Formats: sequence, structure tokens, C-alpha cells
Amino acid sequence: MPTTVPAVPLTPEAFSSFGAVIEAGGPDAPLELHRGAPRFWVMQLRDRPGTFGRLTRHRAVTQCLAAAGDGTWYLAVAPPVSRTGGPDDADAAPDLDRITAFAVPGDVILRLHRGTWHAGPFFAAPMMRFFNLELTDTNDVDHQSVDLPEAHVVGGVEAGPAATSLG
Repeated sequence: MPTTVPAVPLTPEAFSSFGAVIEAGGPDAPLELHRGAPRFWVMQLRDRPGTFGRLTRHRAVTQCLAAAGDGTWYLAVAPPVSRTGGPDDADAAPDLDRITAFAVPGDVILRLHRGTWHAGPFFAAPMMRFFNLELTDTNDVDHQSVDLPEAHVVGGVEAGPAATSLG
């Protein structure tokens, strides 16, 4: 039976262990892009209802994700530092007890800390587009993944957009 990870409302404080919330009128979020050439691109994703069996992290870059348009989306994350090591440790494993899912409104950007474990984006719509800022070779040379011992489901995705607040 899959483990359900309830989606919680996104606030800068709640997300601070995983990265930063960038919103209009709010503070900038520092980026780490000096380990390679950055790329900014649009991902078009289909049928992402919120079930995952793997977490991924990027140890060389702070990744930024934002919906290209309106619509609530979801991201499951685990902190970059666990009992087994931090973002610079290639053998570190995610802390599975700290997997958290966030309901993200379509008008903010998430900046993930370097090494934050993540799965998603997920959404209820048939298709969504996302802006993605990372390094040009992130998916080739900086894509560390671990399979989870069981499937996880982000609660709330299948029910459609959730009410969210940035406080």
C-alpha cells in the first residue's frame, strides 16, 4: 500500500528547510549556478497525478521551478541534509521520515537548496508547463536518484487545486 504524503500549504517558513519561495514584492533568493553554464527552459509535462517511487537531487545547483501560467501544482521534497550526509556527500540518502509535499500556487517560484531531494512537479490538470532554471548538463551529470522502498502518493493532487496561502 502506498504511503500518502499530505500536501501542506506553502509558506516561506514551512519551505525554508528545502529552499526559498520567490514571490512578487518579496526578497530575492540567491542562486548557485557557478558550477556550469545555466539554462532556462520550459518543460511541458502531461499526466502527473502525484504518485512517485523515487527522489532526485542536484548537488551542483540551486534549481528553480515555476508554473508557466496559473494553476496549483505540487512538489514533494526532503531536506538536502540527512543523518547520512549533506549535499556534497554522494553517498547520502534522503531522510524518508521528512518527506513533505507542498501545494504551490501558480504565481510563485520555488528555489530548491542545492541537494534538496525532490519528486514532481505534480498536478491535477491533463498538462502543465513549467519554467526550469538549472545547469545545461544537470540531467546528465548532476542527477542523483534513489528508489524508495514503497510508492508514495501526494494527497490532494487528484482532488484538483488546493487552497494555498503565502501568509
